[in-house]
Amino acid sequence: MKQKVALVLGSGGARGTAHIGVIRELEKQGYEISSISGTSMGALVGGIYAAGKLDEYESWLRSLSKMDIFNLVDFTLSTNGIIKADKVLREIKKFIPDHKIEELPINYAAVVTDLKQKKEVVITEGSLFGAIRASISIPFVITPVLKNDTVFVDGGVLNPVPTNRVARQKDDILIAVDVNSRIPNHKPIIDNPDLGYFEKLTNGKLRDFQKRLTRLFPAHANKKENAGVGYFHLISETSSLMLSQISKLTLEICPPDILIAVSRQSYGTFDFYRAEEIIETGRNAAIEAINKYKKQKK
Repeated sequence: MKQKVALVLGSGGARGTAHIGVIRELEKQGYEISSISGTSMGALVGGIYAAGKLDEYESWLRSLSKMDIFNLVDFTLSTNGIIKADKVLREIKKFIPDHKIEELPINYAAVVTDLKQKKEVVITEGSLFGAIRASISIPFVITPVLKNDTVFVDGGVLNPVPTNRVARQKDDILIAVDVNSRIPNHKPIIDNPDLGYFEKLTNGKLRDFQKRLTRLFPAHANKKENAGVGYFHLISETSSLMLSQISKLTLEICPPDILIAVSRQSYGTFDFYRAEEIIETGRNAAIEAINKYKKQKK
């Protein structure tokens, strides 16, 4: 009989692509994923896996170039965020139809943040893509979801690694994937994570957005200490730091049997074009953590 797993997939932008590699390794080693909870990219990957469509999603993701990813970004430059994220979800829906969460073959929960009520919300029914869209609404970057006078933003604001939100079964083990870990990164980042290549592709649209910010905050426009700190780099670094600290506290309160950790320094939040590399990083992290767990069990 296969060992059942309650799997928790954390938030972390493009680093969440590592969840695919983790799932592949768990399957390879004979584990049965019986339930999933996820936040942000963890909600997306976990939901697609629960729907039985991870093969299609992985194949599509591996095929994307920098230009493909740029073409999927629907810039809005509004006060609520600068990306709508509707375009990429429409593209995914072309090969993965929407599902009702309560009808999925694997128990699934997506974690989001209710900004108005200032509380965490766990979505376990209704539209799968609706839940995913709400959970990936990174503040200042992806526009929030407005529903019934409620404002939903990224679940990582309150619970980046929701070990306390996954359904448990008798004799299962709890496995959590933290892609915002503070562990050292042994592989240097190839590209700057602040989307410098996006700026080149947009012929200065992001520079225009920076100018808008300057007009909004003129007191900080010419300060030398702000030199070299790009908008996306600032968001990436501050959000990653926040997520890693909250994740650490959550994991101390509700510790998993196996913690699979990926360094927050390994990839930029927006490095989706490096999917193949990130997936392999997740697989290797899973191998290391599972081997450690097996040694401790002997």
